[in-house]
Amino acid sequence: MAATSTSLASQLYIGLRRPCPKLDSFNSPSFSAFDPNLRLSLSPPKPSRAVVAMAGSGKNGTKDSISKLVADLNSAKLEPDVDVVVAPPFLYIDQVKNSLTDRIEISAQNSWVGKGGAFTGEIRYYFFYVPSVLHAVFDAIPIAEQVKDIGCKWVVLGHSERRHIIGENDEFIGKKAAYALNQGLGVIACIGELLEEREAGRTFDVCFQQLKAYADAVPSWDNIVIAYEPVWAIGTGKVATPQQAQEVHVALRDWLKKNVSEEVASKTRIIYGGSVNGGNSAELAKQEDIDGFLVGGASLKGPEFATIVNSVTSKKVAA
Repeated sequence: MAATSTSLASQLYIGLRRPCPKLDSFNSPSFSAFDPNLRLSLSPPKPSRAVVAMAGSGKNGTKDSISKLVADLNSAKLEPDVDVVVAPPFLYIDQVKNSLTDRIEISAQNSWVGKGGAFTGEIRYYFFYVPSVLHAVFDAIPIAEQVKDIGCKWVVLGHSERRHIIGENDEFIGKKAAYALNQGLGVIACIGELLEEREAGRTFDVCFQQLKAYADAVPSWDNIVIAYEPVWAIGTGKVATPQQAQEVHVALRDWLKKNVSEEVASKTRIIYGGSVNGGNSAELAKQEDIDGFLVGGASLKGPEFATIVNSVTSKKVAA
């Protein structure tokens, strides 16, 4: 089932892997990935951990289409060790909250950087510049207090559309994450490079810079899930190979180990997004450092989404 109109507002379904024990440290060989001149040390291998699913699409919903999708999710048989979260458009959160099984948690797609104010007619608005033009963006961005009040436990921040279409920068996104965490919400912290950045061999530089903005702002990593989304693979039908995705995930974990702590590197769940579907999720799920997915169009297909969630079995078999 798919909605008929397209919009920046998307329906997201997110699955989050449960934390794992702290790892023992050891010295590992370095490797090169994407850029042959870039070398970094690997994180130590981790014990087998459950694979989780995360999904989203660039499609709007309607009351009827969301009812159908919720019914599909309610009837799906999902692996018990997978945390599954849905993030519907803000207008439909209450509908989903009142009809979705308690097995699945609910997230908002975005939240503001601080407390609310007097902005009649809008949840929040702000201004940003595109060269020589001032744009006023009247966007439905709920404040964290509202998100929590309506029953959401998570919020998605730093999505590529927020960065590259709306114009949010790394520092601003980091501050939003910190505020959401302080209000008791979990944060799905998105990062990822553009195609030209990847082709220039800057994948790691870009991802590390975006990750650092979170690290500089957040009070704790206990309720953060990192979502690596190469922008060139979102909704394009292109998908990183399992090896390419693993290379970035292990590099992100290594960055956390060196710049935050070994415990945070071990426990933080890092999920992959970019044209994930029922046909490729199992192979991606076998990779040691891929802990789940941010899925696109497949999120609007209940049975296929269940297949992606249940790709946790691939990790178990591989172990």
